[in-house]
Amino acid sequence: MIKQSHAEKKIIKNAMTVDVEDFFQVSAFEDSILRSDWENFPHRVEKNTNRILDLFDAHDIKSTFFVLGWVAERYPGIVKRIIDQGHELASHGYGHQRVTFQSRSEFREDITQAKTILEDMSGVQVTGYRAPSYSINKENHWAHDELFDAGYLYSSSVYPVKHDLYGIPDASRFAYQCENGLLEIPVTTVKIANKNFPAGGGGFFRFYPYVISRWNIQQVNICDKQAAIFYFHPWEIDPEQPKQHKANLKSRFRHYLNLHKTEKRLIRLFSDFEWGRMDELFLKV
Repeated sequence: MIKQSHAEKKIIKNAMTVDVEDFFQVSAFEDSILRSDWENFPHRVEKNTNRILDLFDAHDIKSTFFVLGWVAERYPGIVKRIIDQGHELASHGYGHQRVTFQSRSEFREDITQAKTILEDMSGVQVTGYRAPSYSINKENHWAHDELFDAGYLYSSSVYPVKHDLYGIPDASRFAYQCENGLLEIPVTTVKIANKNFPAGGGGFFRFYPYVISRWNIQQVNICDKQAAIFYFHPWEIDPEQPKQHKANLKSRFRHYLNLHKTEKRLIRLFSDFEWGRMDELFLKV
């Protein structure tokens, strides 16, 4: 196992990111929860996001928050606190609709609406975007053109893995510029035996033992000499959220696995690596 010295930890700063959505909005439940019922569920995103902001403040972490426009409209206090604590405010689109389910015009409307809401509410320019469930793929590459035209400077919407819901397995593992100038910053993977494995957080962070997640990031920092992109969601620190029994077994397994361990693992991650905002690491603002 690669051992990372204190000096090496300081050399590479990684990107900490949070996809701000509530538990009932996840793609895993889209077949069992109607959008028209969202308002009928107990909203837990405000409490959970504030808990994350408390953790970041306690551990001196700066992060990028990819916020749904739908959430921002209902909880403007979240947006204010993100800005006040020195984090980057970025867009997760408006209503957590996967790009693969949208027409080009629908996607344009979604990303423009979200950007306008976030900028009007915060008074800051929103330059970053992350597609729900990393749903930019080879069939909808036009999304990068729409993002650029809407005024975004970067996207973090490609996962270079093979997955049943997302992924471009042969995409670049590290940040690259699209033909139009938009910067795409893929979520982190490790290459083992010429195959990419997820290493950027989310459900895989809950599935792997923590030592594997740490080793993955060390590989990227030391061997690839690249910053890692890590992500998680507010609902992942909330083991008390209402259970959705109508969802299929695979979706329930993915969603609820080890929720009770996430917060403690995150605290270890905060101390094992250096963390910062996406824009400051990749746009050099």
